[in-house]
Amino acid sequence: MQDASGKRASQQSPKQNNSNTPKMKIDVLLGLQWGDEGKGKVVDVLTPRYDVVARFQGGPNAGHTLEFDGKKYVLRSIPSGIFQHGQTNIIGNGVVLDPVLFKEEAEALERSGIDLRKVLKISKKVHLILPTHRLLDAANEKAKGGAKIGTTGKGIGPTYTDKISRNGLRLGDTLHNFEAKYAAARDRHLRMLASLGETPDLSELEPRWIEAINYLKSFDIIDSEHYVNRCLQEGKSVLCEGAQGTLLDVDFGSYPFVTSSNTVAAGACTGLGVAPNKIGEVFGIFKAYCTRVGSGPFPTELFDETGKKIRDIGHEYGAVTGRERRCGWIDLVALRYAIMINGVTQLIMMKSDVLDTFPTIKACTAYKINGELTRDFPYSIEEDTIEPVYEELPGWQTDMTAMKSENEFPQQFADYIKFLERELATPITIVSIGPDREQTILRNK
Repeated sequence: MQDASGKRASQQSPKQNNSNTPKMKIDVLLGLQWGDEGKGKVVDVLTPRYDVVARFQGGPNAGHTLEFDGKKYVLRSIPSGIFQHGQTNIIGNGVVLDPVLFKEEAEALERSGIDLRKVLKISKKVHLILPTHRLLDAANEKAKGGAKIGTTGKGIGPTYTDKISRNGLRLGDTLHNFEAKYAAARDRHLRMLASLGETPDLSELEPRWIEAINYLKSFDIIDSEHYVNRCLQEGKSVLCEGAQGTLLDVDFGSYPFVTSSNTVAAGACTGLGVAPNKIGEVFGIFKAYCTRVGSGPFPTELFDETGKKIRDIGHEYGAVTGRERRCGWIDLVALRYAIMINGVTQLIMMKSDVLDTFPTIKACTAYKINGELTRDFPYSIEEDTIEPVYEELPGWQTDMTAMKSENEFPQQFADYIKFLERELATPITIVSIGPDREQTILRNK
């Protein structure tokens, strides 16, 4: 936990530890809903407390948006700690990386004055997204017809499929007999595409990809699992940054409308090579309402003017895809489930200001399924079988965007926080009241 000064009180410093070897733990920050919760901003805010920031899963379908000094940045693969005070940033082994998109993102950051090669390290075990992965993604989605799952088409799923089927190509492979390994993977994909009736032309895609691979090799490519564990042994603090959200986890999300990796806290162990007993604080991020992009069930979705109003005020459009996000009231059944799965120790509420003008706020506290009431998240959440049960609370109808302390919160908003903490049995320690990093309230918990 953190004390009132914002320092992490749960971890002993090397001087306080009785052992000759410092024992630091790795903190995890992840989303508790269907992604887009605002993880990028929170990582940016928390980074000054840490020596290392590491991404542990996901691909360039995750767009983490940061706003400060009047500028807006969208990071797809590079950790959100990149803008702070020279901390080391790591792209961990659980991430899948598109060299072309990485090159575009990195060059844009370099033009803004960030010296990436000084602060960014990339795991040798990162799996590479090939041009043919993106083609397979589009072909597979096309073949599903009306059963599409709403993929972003970035090649994420086919890359993770290759990883699990032991056909993947990793960044470390670029250092040993790469041409033959790449040719074998590409030709295998071309045969798969042919079986789907596709005959792609790689004459433009492939040279760009090879050029991007050479650019990628100019960075510090490391055995990240050794590096991260060595940092912990040396008493350095590490923050793990997740992508997407808990309800998109391939095991615990609304399957099959999920992503292809483990977005939960356990994914930090496999995505960075750290043991479960090394996990310290787990920061769970959620919006004061709820959103979802793409297909899949969404019990509290609003199809009326209220949903449209939330979307418009919250600028709810995908940072990477630009797709319109579906909006609804907060779902506490799903949130309790996400908190349980992740072992969340601290909650961070985002976009509270979006609800500033609403006279009434609703929160789903239970589901009614086939006439029976439950507070537990079920195996399936198909819309036609679930009726959300709402509790209504008075809105605060106050512009909070310029507030600097929780002492300025209107009573109705303070009551909303207390209500959520009681329902979720977890403290809310940070509240965001706007997109800028300065619009962040650290609560005295």
